This record gives sequence, structure tokens and C-alpha cells, in this order.
Amino acid sequence: MRKHIFPCDGWIAALRAVVLGGAVLAAAAPGAAAADFPERPLKIVVPYAPGGSTDVVARMLGEKLAAKFGQPVLVENRPGASEQIASAYVAKSTADGYTIMLATMAGLAVNPWLYQLPYDVLHDFAPVVAAVKMPSFIVVHPQTPVKTVPQLTDYLRNNRVSYATAGTGTPSHLAMEMYKKYAKVDAESVQYKGGAPALQDVMAGHVPVMVALAPEALPYIKAGKLRALAVTSAGRSPFLPDVPAVTEYPDLKGFEIDQWLGFVAPAGTPGAVVNTLNQAINDALADPQVRSRLAELSILPQGGSVAHFTQLMRNENVKWKQVIKEAGIKLQ
Repeated sequence: MRKHIFPCDGWIAALRAVVLGGAVLAAAAPGAAAADFPERPLKIVVPYAPGGSTDVVARMLGEKLAAKFGQPVLVENRPGASEQIASAYVAKSTADGYTIMLATMAGLAVNPWLYQLPYDVLHDFAPVVAAVKMPSFIVVHPQTPVKTVPQLTDYLRNNRVSYATAGTGTPSHLAMEMYKKYAKVDAESVQYKGGAPALQDVMAGHVPVMVALAPEALPYIKAGKLRALAVTSAGRSPFLPDVPAVTEYPDLKGFEIDQWLGFVAPAGTPGAVVNTLNQAINDALADPQVRSRLAELSILPQGGSVAHFTQLMRNENVKWKQVIKEAGIKLQ
């Protein structure tokens, strides 16, 4: 039987072609947009004031991204509320990859267990890449009768001692809480508004011990104003290779803490765009000039895949939830 073609059949066929073609174009649009990314300036949000380690790293990597992409990269500082102001802003930003944030371990893994946040760290951000990490050192005043970690443990067991911290929930605070748990000792925390004033009081002899970030403590350690007992990383630090890692002591196996910084974008940012940013930042971190400058600042480059950073964020959230719970630190 011969098939009859009505006059409208051609119109219907044409309409179908248009609809199907539109669907194909719509499906291809995200990929096309990602292929052209970036077509305009990018913004890196920093949750701290200019001049600090996070700001310096953001500007250093921003320069490399600008050179690679051929687009300006602006660094916007939004300090305050323990990274919450910057984080809330980025979480609500358009998910197109043009606004990203260089956040810290505290902001992404500690804050969820300290504060009632207006965003969900694991759902409102798209992990991009782990950028850098900063080791910490257990330091004491040089006149303190303590030269090793075992001696510090004995000292804390036999004396009523306070320790300095850069503030509630900071790496310096949580590291000492971990140490207390592993070493089965007790000590009272003295909270300061930042690492610098805390270190000043340790060097003045007002507080005998502190866990301090390498960029802040190393100049004083090398000048003999502080004594470094151990580094809190999994292995020894290239910045002070003669100082043992805490994990070298049998009763402190499993003790590990590094302050890390990582880039995140708003949730929903296209995967291809996230991958483009990931590769560009990895390339920047591999640049000899960047690595040399980071070493001068006592900062270690990291990098890696999106999956690696995603897992790091999840693991660290679980870890610090438990530490904060066991330390009895209340939700603020």
C-alpha cells in the first residue's frame, strides 16, 4: 500500500526537526559554555583581610590564572564572622565558575560544628581543588623545662598549665585538644584574637605552650625565641627537618593536623567548568616561581583532583565533628 503524505506532514516533520534540533543545542550548550570559559573576569573571594596567608596565596595564584586565561582575576576580601560572611556570599553566587573562594580548613570542616550556618558546607559548595597546606609546630618558651614531647606530657601531668590559642575552633585550639586526648593530659586554653598576640604571650613567658602555624612561628623559632618540640603533620616538615613529627611517638599515633586551604565554587557549577579551574590551579601550583614563593612563606603546595578535594572535605568534617564533640566545645 502506498503511503499518502498530507500537506501538513511536511510541516510536522519540519517542526519535529526544529524541536529535536533545539534539544540537541540545549544539551550542547553547557559544554559549549564550558569550552569558552572564561569569557570575562573571574573573582576569588578571600574570607580574611588583605595581607594574611590566605590573601597572599589567593593573589599569587590569581596572577597565574589571569595569565593562563587571558582574563583579569580580581581578589575580593570579605572578612568577618569566622569566614561566614564570605562563605554565605559565595554559596548564593551564580553557579558559573566566575566567583570562587579560597577557604580554609576551619571554614569548610570546623565551622559546621561550631556555628549555626546559613549554608551547608557539603551541599552548597562545589569542591574545586586543595590548594596548599601549612604545618603547625608545638612550641614552648625557651626557658620552659621541656625539650621533647614526652617531657611536655609529663610537665602537663604534674603542673597546672595553660596553653595559648588563636581563638576557639582554630587549628591551634583543636590541635591542643587532640594532644590532650591522645596524651591523656589536661590544660586550660587561653583564647586570643589571632595567632600573633598568642605567640607574643608565649615568647613573653606568660603562657608556656602553644600549637602555632609555621608561617607565624618559624621566624621566632629560628631566632631562638621559641623552642619547637614537634610538627603536627604526618611526617617531618621540610622547613625544620630536625624537628620530629608528633606521630613518631608511639602514644601519639594518629595525631595529625595541618591547616589547609582549598578552592570552592557555588554548588551547581558545571563540572566542565570546575575541571577547567582545577587544571588551571594545578598548573599554577606546579609553577617553579609559585613553589619557591610558597616555600619562603613556609607553605606547602598541594593540588590534585576534584575527587581528592571532595573526599578531603568529607573526611575532615567527620574528624573535626568528633574532636569538637569530645572537647566539649559548644555550638555558638
